[in-house]
Amino acid sequence: MPARAQVVGVGLIGGSIALALRAHGWHVTGYDLNEANAEAGVQLGALDATGFDPLVELTFVATPVGIVPQAVAEAIATTAGVVTDAGSVKSPMRQLMAEPRYVGGHPMAGSELEGVAGARADLFEGQTWVLTPIDTTDGDAYTKVQSVVSGFGADVVALDPAAHDRMVAVVSHVPHLTAATLMRLADTRSDEHRALLRLAAGGFRDMTRIAAGHPGIWPDICAENRDAIVDTLDALIDDLRDMRAIVSRGDRKRLTELLEGARSARLNLPARFARPEDLAELRVRILDRLGEVARITTAASEIGVSLLDLEIAHSAEGEDGVLIMTVELAVADVLRAGLQKLGYPSTVRKLG
Repeated sequence: MPARAQVVGVGLIGGSIALALRAHGWHVTGYDLNEANAEAGVQLGALDATGFDPLVELTFVATPVGIVPQAVAEAIATTAGVVTDAGSVKSPMRQLMAEPRYVGGHPMAGSELEGVAGARADLFEGQTWVLTPIDTTDGDAYTKVQSVVSGFGADVVALDPAAHDRMVAVVSHVPHLTAATLMRLADTRSDEHRALLRLAAGGFRDMTRIAAGHPGIWPDICAENRDAIVDTLDALIDDLRDMRAIVSRGDRKRLTELLEGARSARLNLPARFARPEDLAELRVRILDRLGEVARITTAASEIGVSLLDLEIAHSAEGEDGVLIMTVELAVADVLRAGLQKLGYPSTVRKLG
């Protein structure tokens, strides 16, 4: 029989998760407060059936951020399987993370399309999917979620929940608010200069593309991650004031330095590698206890290494096991050295 999963919240993200699960042979049920969304999921081939399934191995909660805690708590209470979510704010979930089989998650993917009708099985390919394990997270629960979402083609990164919220404020939340503000500015000016929006070229369209996303999710996100968003907005405003001063005084040298620095940083954004000859396998002996996998995977992210695959080989005797990690060959020794400093010696084997 196929493995069983369920998706709570059948919108763009939930529907895409369901499609990706079904593409990998899972039997998928789905539930949504709007029953029409779940029914549409069945009609579109994202779901096998609607409703709750208490026998599932894995539950994805993909509801709006404001109701994620309630939906996660219900999934924990009504199933014996692993529970994860797709919410973009993680700190409010910290108390629920005390449940070992709940693994906080956040796929950094989206689309201008809305609802389950815009869902795609390949939405997560090449995209970052953050997991937020803590000391109480069960290692097997973590590796199950990591394995499944890696199978979707996602690049999995482990972060502390608070660190996640600070980072997404910079790379997701504030960029959306900035794009919306710039779009509003252009729209206001277009009343004076009707040709303005017709002149909008590639740069403007690229910067404001995300402003076309559904606005309904953002009040909850801004409420749940208020402190990190405000801190990041303050930093952005300060940097814009600096840029204004540089332009105002005609400081060509400093302007060029800033633009060159930004260009270099943009060109050096990490890419994903998947060829076997570019990969290596690290094996780390660990104690078979809560928190070990969380510590190692979070350390890997802090070192700057993405784990492309993860597996735990439990010992038939005793309390130890082996954590098997697949990484890019070019950074395998960096990870090995970093883990050695933390007291986790490892071995490296080239794949391919």
